[in-house]
Amino acid sequence: MALVVEYEGGNYAGFQRQVRQPTIQWAIEAALNRLTGEGIRIRAASRTDAGAHALGQVVDFLTGSRHSADTFRKALNYYLPPDIRVQQAWAMEPDFHSRRDAERRIYRYQILNRPQAPALRRREWAWIREPLTAERMNRAAQDLVGVHDFRPLARGHPPDKSAVRQVYRWVVEGSGAEVVIHCEANGFLRQQIRRANAILVEIGKGHWPVDTLRRILAGEAVPETAGRMPLLPAGGLCLVEVTYPDFWSKVKRV
Repeated sequence: MALVVEYEGGNYAGFQRQVRQPTIQWAIEAALNRLTGEGIRIRAASRTDAGAHALGQVVDFLTGSRHSADTFRKALNYYLPPDIRVQQAWAMEPDFHSRRDAERRIYRYQILNRPQAPALRRREWAWIREPLTAERMNRAAQDLVGVHDFRPLARGHPPDKSAVRQVYRWVVEGSGAEVVIHCEANGFLRQQIRRANAILVEIGKGHWPVDTLRRILAGEAVPETAGRMPLLPAGGLCLVEVTYPDFWSKVKRV
């Protein structure tokens, strides 16, 4: 089975199951157990950070249940907490893998740029008080597009694993007090988006040069980042969509 899941991540310690911590994976697996009686483990297209959100997370799992896809959707939404919702469900061919088969992950980072903190949008928007220049941020963001080794933006990434990713789009749009950053790649490293966007914020404030990201990725010594590498809060981050080159060919014909 494959599910498209939407969630508000403020109450969870990320997607991946953790010991004695509420996570999205734990909640979905608990709901599946209540529905099927099986000890099901799910896989996800992207492991979102603690506090991050999703509109289009894709998960898959194996089950011996004979329930229809529509029954899975309705029943899981009955058992799940209200901040996690299954939007779509399909019976898949057994070789489908939500992570390995994914072609692109599309994320959005939302910033509310105004002097006063918000009351209504605290969990889905990061608040930045100091004025930002979105056009300057967008120019800097183009240095992220292409194939790069993003290890400098992902501290703690395992040394035996590749940090090379292909970024298709990194666009910063500003409208009034709202600054929205669109990020699209074949994959992202842990905290890569939040760290890169934090550097864009410093550039947007005029504190750091526009070529800061280019120099970081080139392995140059960057005085601005000496002793600190900023990180934006997870609440502004949302997984919008995961795309597959041949998804419909793997949907099981009933």
